[in-house]
Amino acid sequence: MAVTPASTPMNPLDIASHGPVIPVIVIDRVEDALPLAEALLAGGVKVLEVTLRTAAGLPAIETIARHLPEAVVGVGTVLNADDARRASEAGARFAVSPGYTSAVGSACKGLNLPLLPGVATSSEIMAALADGFSFLKLFPAEAVGGIPLLKSWASPFGQVSFCPTGGITNATAPNYLALPNVRCVGGSWLTPTDAVRAGDWTRITELARATQALRNAG
Repeated sequence: MAVTPASTPMNPLDIASHGPVIPVIVIDRVEDALPLAEALLAGGVKVLEVTLRTAAGLPAIETIARHLPEAVVGVGTVLNADDARRASEAGARFAVSPGYTSAVGSACKGLNLPLLPGVATSSEIMAALADGFSFLKLFPAEAVGGIPLLKSWASPFGQVSFCPTGGITNATAPNYLALPNVRCVGGSWLTPTDAVRAGDWTRITELARATQALRNAG
């Protein structure tokens, strides 16, 4: 059964207002979705990006949206309009894409689904800006230039803020968060595969709790 999304669309920057790190979550078993989300919430992490990299992604989003309304659950790895539609029907409150196309941007606007579009080049930034998006995901951050690239973009794209994702760790996150044009970072280190498989929710809560001090550590 589809979950009715919130009637008032979220401002994309609200995604970054809840904390310095958005966990990038890959779920293999739907039964892990609820305890995993609860563990992150217990550690103070409210915004959750559940990717569509596995078959469990959509039902996991629906489970979290239905049972944990206090969580801001979104969908990652949105590649096309159909991904956006199905995720919105499942209860996703925002979408994240690894790259940007006008088709994905238009679909999300039509669904009132806030989009954090992925970019890796200046041309992609310009395309996203032309379609009205100014809060963007740098992906894959470390592979395409990371901090030096973000510093270089600060002048020509002063109106743009970023959520770098890809290759960032607990150790390097503060260096990104210290940049004026970075609002938050995305990372998979909050939900280690071995911890999820073992049901070690205490460890995940501890990792989530540790992110709260990152913004002041850079």
